[in-house]
Amino acid sequence: MIDTYSPSAPEGAVVLFDGTSLDNWTKRDGSPAAWLIDSQSVQVVPGTGDICTRQLFHDHYLHLEFKLSDMPQATGQAKSNSGVFLQGRYEIQVLDSSGWDVPGLGDCGALYNQYAPLTNACMPALEWQTYDVIFRAPRCEGKVVKENARITVLHNGIVIQNNVELPGVTGAPSDTEVQLPGHLRLQDHGDLVWYRNIWAVNLPKEGSCVYSPCMDP
Repeated sequence: MIDTYSPSAPEGAVVLFDGTSLDNWTKRDGSPAAWLIDSQSVQVVPGTGDICTRQLFHDHYLHLEFKLSDMPQATGQAKSNSGVFLQGRYEIQVLDSSGWDVPGLGDCGALYNQYAPLTNACMPALEWQTYDVIFRAPRCEGKVVKENARITVLHNGIVIQNNVELPGVTGAPSDTEVQLPGHLRLQDHGDLVWYRNIWAVNLPKEGSCVYSPCMDP
């Protein structure tokens, strides 16, 4: 079952939350994070604000797990809403859209308001789910963007975003300084959501071997 898919951080990974401490996190203003640690997970405390990592990232692989609250009377964007902001600028939507026939630009796994997921991989509320993300930061010369950010997302092991190129930041970014590294940010949208087992692996900007015609046989 997906609920048991909780891989340990590999060697060399940056462990951002292991269920024991929020020392790696702050509020957006730098003050201590106000979410609660609950049974090896961190629980959104609605109204206390988003939390952000102290660590900043360029290209990276991200793993995290989340659980949505059961809100049967709610509809649309009111159903256990949160978000995962890569570099604080690019939001992967978190939402209880389980069972919806055609996922949209604001549903679980969407790159908010830019790309709907390829398929609806959302599990029912109160089941642990996974995001595995490969993020390639924009390539810039100074503040001039030469290549846009690219993102691949696996939701519960299913590819839902396939190396998509983002036209720019999504809504409510931490900043728009896309030439700089940025933090991971988890959103307090006023609903109860849980996160656990969060880690990242920094990725090199390019391969160790650059192609040359002399390499051809």
